[in-house]
Amino acid sequence: MNQSGKVVVVTGSARGVGAAVARMLADRGWKVVINYSRSEDQAREVAKACQRSGGETLLCRADVASDGDCRRMADEVMEKWGRIDALVNNAGTTKFCDHNDLEGLTAEDFQHIYAVNVIGPYQMTRAVAPHMKNTGAGAVVNVASIAGVTGIGSSVAYAASKGALVTMTLSLARVLGPEIRVNAVCPGFIQGSWLREGMGHETYEAVKQFWENTTPLRTTATPETVAEAIIYFITGAPLVTGETLMLDGGFHLAVAPLTRR
Repeated sequence: MNQSGKVVVVTGSARGVGAAVARMLADRGWKVVINYSRSEDQAREVAKACQRSGGETLLCRADVASDGDCRRMADEVMEKWGRIDALVNNAGTTKFCDHNDLEGLTAEDFQHIYAVNVIGPYQMTRAVAPHMKNTGAGAVVNVASIAGVTGIGSSVAYAASKGALVTMTLSLARVLGPEIRVNAVCPGFIQGSWLREGMGHETYEAVKQFWENTTPLRTTATPETVAEAIIYFITGAPLVTGETLMLDGGFHLAVAPLTRR
């Protein structure tokens, strides 16, 4: 199917999964909105990579926790291209805190994490939904996490926020059809700088090795493998909405190896 000329907004696309989605859709002829809140230099590098493959880009600094920023970004896209076909709610944040440390998180930590991870995707979806409906079709993909399904992850607040995002995916899928499909992906361990910086090198390598030694598929995700699943929901899956796709190598199965008696 020819996807050339369609427009996608990818929040938090200066690096990692968001950057991979932006590059891969640009390769397919999509016009890409590259969003960042602080990492301008990295965002510009992603834009250059998209342009080298022939993709048109719009660089937009916006904090998804701000409703005004979300609406402004949607307005800028419509002014430039006159349509919005897909939204990837990828922007996210956390505070790394051991789940045993109940004193390690404050109310302010929860409020900040929820503002970006839950309220942000809601505000972005609300900002683009009328434009998608006018186009006649649209796709929203929320980047949640296995943390939101299993209660693990970088902190209790992060896991709770991603669980809320999964639930919100169901709610929005019900009300935004038939024009707009809303789905979520739940990656497990993703290789890259975000986890390495948050965990520290030694813990990062130990956790990565654990996943690769114990999950049924004996592997961990990369930004590109997660991006492939997101793009599937955008460019295909015409009958799928309200779905949550696990991208964790089977970690959520929690299956112990069979033993011989």
